Amino acid sequence: MKSDLVTREGYDELKQELDYLWREKRPEITEKVSWAASLGDRSENADYQYNKKILREIDRRVRFLRKRLEVLRVVDYSPQQDGKVFFGAWVEVENEEGDSKRFRIVGPDEIYKRKDYISIDSPMARALIKKEVDDEVSVPTPTGLKNWYVIDIKYN
Repeated sequence: MKSDLVTREGYDELKQELDYLWREKRPEITEKVSWAASLGDRSENADYQYNKKILREIDRRVRFLRKRLEVLRVVDYSPQQDGKVFFGAWVEVENEEGDSKRFRIVGPDEIYKRKDYISIDSPMARALIKKEVDDEVSVPTPTGLKNWYVIDIKYN
């Protein structure tokens, strides 16, 4: 399951990536491909083959981003969320051993560049939704249920 939710910052980042790829990176690589193609035999031209591969990867990512940006729903912060865990919250949790973790609950498209983000689709995020400070949360893991306590909730 992959949610179609995204924070405003995440949406803006994806939009920026699309603009960069389409307006800057793609024209630059297209120019290199044209130059390499003008040299002649393309079958043994490493510049041509390498840049053509990069161009295909850019085109694939551009197609993905265009389709994805159409279906994403931006979830903005609402003052009604204060005190409870919802999408976009920074949450700090602690387990019985005293191990603590701090992360932000975001959409699945935002987690790849940051180690302190988790997807709304993850078991931890699902268990935390609507919880308050000092609530206990049981999270299913491959080794069994793990208990965590909500220490802090913040929104940007």
